[in-house]
Amino acid sequence: MATSPRTPLIAGNWKMHGRLTMARELASAVAHGAPAGIDVLLCPPFPYLAPVAVTLQGSHVHLGAQNLATEAEGAYTGEVSGDMLADLQCGYVLVGHSERRTLYGETDDVVAAKFQRAQAAGLTPVLCIGETLAEREAGDTETVIARQLDAVLAQVGVEALQQAVLAYEPVWAIGTGLTATPAQAQAVHRFIRARIEARDGQIAASLRILYGGSVKADNAASLLAETDIDGGLIGGASLDADSFLAICQAATAQ
Repeated sequence: MATSPRTPLIAGNWKMHGRLTMARELASAVAHGAPAGIDVLLCPPFPYLAPVAVTLQGSHVHLGAQNLATEAEGAYTGEVSGDMLADLQCGYVLVGHSERRTLYGETDDVVAAKFQRAQAAGLTPVLCIGETLAEREAGDTETVIARQLDAVLAQVGVEALQQAVLAYEPVWAIGTGLTATPAQAQAVHRFIRARIEARDGQIAASLRILYGGSVKADNAASLLAETDIDGGLIGGASLDADSFLAICQAATAQ
């Protein structure tokens, strides 16, 4: 097993699931059970950010949001700004999740704008990139990944990645039960890191790149053992405390 200077990060994306009692109970269980030696992040729905923040106080579990507006403030009904998220003690925010790209039409330019806005508010963006099944079958995985990554770097520069996290999430493996094999995931993670190395080797070496796509307790260890996989962006399994904590525990062995 290769060693890495990068502290593993396990992030739970609750998406649009749960109710207030569940959010508090789940956050409490994670706060009390999260192992030391790794970073743990919870991203609940917007209405539950404040109560989850209270529940996580005194723990080493971080709080993040699932989305933010491209604007700093103004007449944008229904939007939530980065500064608002920071006020609620969020340290991270997901940017460019595949569901935002596919269901809500977020373009590469919109994702880049949200990345910038997150950092302007003092948040660490978790930039999500990944290909669809059709794109993979057409042999376009690297082309798509490069396009999505370069669109952000063109706006912010590679230096911005010093305060960011990347997450590779093959769209075909999200919520489908399908998972990229460790070798498939590692190959894309290696491609991403190499593309950043070409611009700045030091930043590439320290950048955390997570894998997201039907990660579960029974496959986490094999995925996290790969050299360039530095943690996981967990969907469904993050809604069950035991499953999520088992993934966290797997990360401590890497």
